[in-house]
Amino acid sequence: MIRTTHVGSLPRTQDVVDLIFARENGASYDQATFDATMTAASAATVGRQVASGVDIVSDGETSKISYATYVKDRYTGFSGDSPRNAPADLKAFPGFLKRLADDGGTPQYARPMCTGPVASKGQGELQTDIANLKAGMAEHGAAEGFMNAASPGVISLFLQNDHYTTREAYLAALADAMAEEYRTIVDAGLYLQLDCPDLALSRHMLFADLSDSEFLKIAASHVEALNHALSGIDPSRVRVHICWGNYEGPHVCDIDMAKVFPTLMSVNASQLLFETSNPRHAHEWTVFRDRAAEIPEDKILVPGVIDSTTNFVEHPELVAERVTKFAQIVGADRVIAGSDCGFGTFAGFGTVDPDIAYAKLSALSEGTRLAAERL
Repeated sequence: MIRTTHVGSLPRTQDVVDLIFARENGASYDQATFDATMTAASAATVGRQVASGVDIVSDGETSKISYATYVKDRYTGFSGDSPRNAPADLKAFPGFLKRLADDGGTPQYARPMCTGPVASKGQGELQTDIANLKAGMAEHGAAEGFMNAASPGVISLFLQNDHYTTREAYLAALADAMAEEYRTIVDAGLYLQLDCPDLALSRHMLFADLSDSEFLKIAASHVEALNHALSGIDPSRVRVHICWGNYEGPHVCDIDMAKVFPTLMSVNASQLLFETSNPRHAHEWTVFRDRAAEIPEDKILVPGVIDSTTNFVEHPELVAERVTKFAQIVGADRVIAGSDCGFGTFAGFGTVDPDIAYAKLSALSEGTRLAAERL
């Protein structure tokens, strides 16, 4: 058996989105209604994953405004607004960038700066999310679950520093603050997933003026901070996700997987999630084939075998083909089939229709079963 999973976020229902944005915008809302809605929606999301054949499920990040900026609500030190900086590939095609903006294709949400010491406000919201996920798993018979958490590097990408004297000092403070969140998730019996688009996306978003070699030094410092935050946590309970930005665009400025490959391998996490279905990175499965000797034996590959930015539903035969390629590199026991990215990166925003997202997950499961039978 080859297990199936996905990157984490899933489409949210409109009542969930309305409540999240009421809180985001400082509007009045009933806390009891908010809590009950999130509990029910999380359970329903787990149920739809199980029905789609997903083995390792999440809460869909139901209660979060986004996978990175949620930290502003759970940690002190953030206020004001951070500058917006479009990825370099979108800047290279200004007509397309304008079309995205005019069509509402760029989500609007608060991105405050770090303006003071970063410290936890407590783990109350996290504990609620964990309880909701575990209740949904029990209700629908899911044996394994994971919960997403932002990495220090991705927080520094979206919530930029205006307090600490250096980037390194900011990363260190974030690592110290986030460590408790990471431990809490693992101690609850869940897999911890660290979302790290900063290890690839930030190359053409925040560090476009650097050379690749200079950027890789920045990425290494992000991994150093992350590994510090993971001290004492069993790597077999940790997943890390790397990506180049979960948006349909030209992606002509993406740094090659071959260049970030050593950085990815250096994270103290056993499960490595990465894109390999979208047209810009589908060919890079050969990096893993050609550098198999550099993949530590404790690493489990979780390639994205379905895309998260188009409404095409992949044929199960194509999914089986993609899964088989990686199983032949490291063995079927060291492969879990996943998605390129999440389907609900930002609340209320997503290019994939919610029902189609679950149809894609069903294709993921069916194709993975085909691959396992043939292997």
